[in-house]
Amino acid sequence: MKIIIAGEGKVGAMLTKQLSAEGYDLTLIDANKKILDASEERYDIMAVQGNCASMEVLVQAGVKDADLLIAVTNADEINLLCCMTAHGINANIHTIARIRNPEYTEQIYKMRNLFALSMTTNPEKQAAIEIERLLKYPGFLKRDTFARGRVEIVELRVDAEHKLCNTALNDLYSIVKCKILVCTVLRNGTAIAPDGNFVLRAGDRIFVTAPANDLTLLLKNLGIIRHKVKRAIICGGGRVSFYLAQILLKNGINVQIIEQNKDRCRQLSNLLPEASIIHGDATKEFLLEDEGIAGCDALVTLTGVDEMNIVISLYGCSCGVPRVVTKLGRLETNKILDSLQIGSIVSPKELCCNDIVRYVRAMKNQTGAALAIHTIADGQAEAIEFLVDGNTKHCGEPLKKLKIKKNVLIVCIIHGTQLEIPNGDSSFDIGNAVIVVTSFDRVLYQLNDIFES
Repeated sequence: MKIIIAGEGKVGAMLTKQLSAEGYDLTLIDANKKILDASEERYDIMAVQGNCASMEVLVQAGVKDADLLIAVTNADEINLLCCMTAHGINANIHTIARIRNPEYTEQIYKMRNLFALSMTTNPEKQAAIEIERLLKYPGFLKRDTFARGRVEIVELRVDAEHKLCNTALNDLYSIVKCKILVCTVLRNGTAIAPDGNFVLRAGDRIFVTAPANDLTLLLKNLGIIRHKVKRAIICGGGRVSFYLAQILLKNGINVQIIEQNKDRCRQLSNLLPEASIIHGDATKEFLLEDEGIAGCDALVTLTGVDEMNIVISLYGCSCGVPRVVTKLGRLETNKILDSLQIGSIVSPKELCCNDIVRYVRAMKNQTGAALAIHTIADGQAEAIEFLVDGNTKHCGEPLKKLKIKKNVLIVCIIHGTQLEIPNGDSSFDIGNAVIVVTSFDRVLYQLNDIFES
C-alpha cells in the first residue's frame, strides 16, 4: 500500500517510524531538506522537498497512484488544501488531515465531503479528553479504553509502600478482591510478559486489564483514596489547555490557567469567562504558591516545552498535589523519566498516531480489522481489540487448546454485555470482541494473525 505523509514534524516523524517498520511504501513531503535527508538515511522511504499543497509536488510524490495521504503539517489550512488537491488528482485516494484550530470544528464536520476528508484528527482535543479521564482516577498513570469504554488497560506504578510490592501475580486476587489481569510489566525500561509466579518489585510499572466498573474497587482495595477534583491549575494556555478547561468547567471544576503571553491571556479570558486566567511564568515558585498550588486537587502542565512541564510537575508533586499530569512531546527519554515523580504522562502525538495507524491497518485489511489500537509500555507493546467474525479460526475452542504465537496474550473476551478476563477454559464465538496484547515488533492485522499456522 502506497502512503504519502505530508509534514515531517513530531507526528509525521512518529508515523514514518511506525509505518515504515510495518513495511508500507512511504513517500514524505516536507519543505525542510535536512529533515527529509535524515529520514531517508534512517528509513527505507522516498522523499520530496516542497509545498505539499502544490499540485506539482503532489504529482511528483506519486499521488496519482497512492492509496492514502496523511496531511500533518503545522498549518490546518495547508492540510485541508493538500487533501482537496490530492483528491482532485486522484478521486480514489483516502485522506487524513490533522485539524487543530477549534474555530474549524463545526465547519469541518458540516463540509467533510467538500474537503474530501476520509478522517480528521485533533491531537490536542484527544489529549484533553485523555487528561480529563485520568483526573477521575488518581493512581492510574494511563488509561486506554476498549469495547466502547467498558474495558480498560490501566497503568500503575508499584512503590515500595504499595500493597502490590513483593507480591506474586498468583496472589493478586487476595489483595485487589476483583478479577484483573497483569498483561505487561515494565521493569528497568524493559517490557516483560509475566506469568503467575512473577513477583512485583518497587519501581515496576504494570499494565492491568479490568472491566471499567471495577476500577473504583481496584483503587479502593489498593488503598488509593479517590478524591473528586474540585480545583485544577493548568500551566500553559495552548489549545490543549483550552479544550481541557472547557471540559472541566462543564463538570463544575474550578479552573486556573497560568499563561506567559499577555495577548493569549486576553483571548482565553474571552473564550473561557468562567475560568481564572493568570498572566505569569508558571516556573516561578512564588507564583504557584500565590495561586494556592498546595491546596489544589490537580496540576496539569501543558506548556510547549517538555523540560518546563517536567520541572513544574516535579514541584507540584513535592507540594503534595494529589493529581499531576504532564504533557510531553517527546517520549524518547522515558527511561530517565521513570525515576522522576511527575505523575501521569500524556503525549498528544502518540494519541494521534494510534488513531491513524488503526485506519491504515483497516485499509490494508478490510475484513477483521482492529476496532481499537493502543500503544503501551513505552511503545514496546500494543493492545488491540478485534471483532470475531465468520472468518475467525478456532471459534468455540478452549484457549488452552489453541497454539498462540509467542509474546501474544488474550487479555479479555467481550460476550455481548458480559466481560470476561479469560482462563484456559474460556473461548470466543462469532460476534464477540477479543482484546490481545502483543510485543511491538509483531504486527497483527486481524485476529487470525495471533495463531500459529
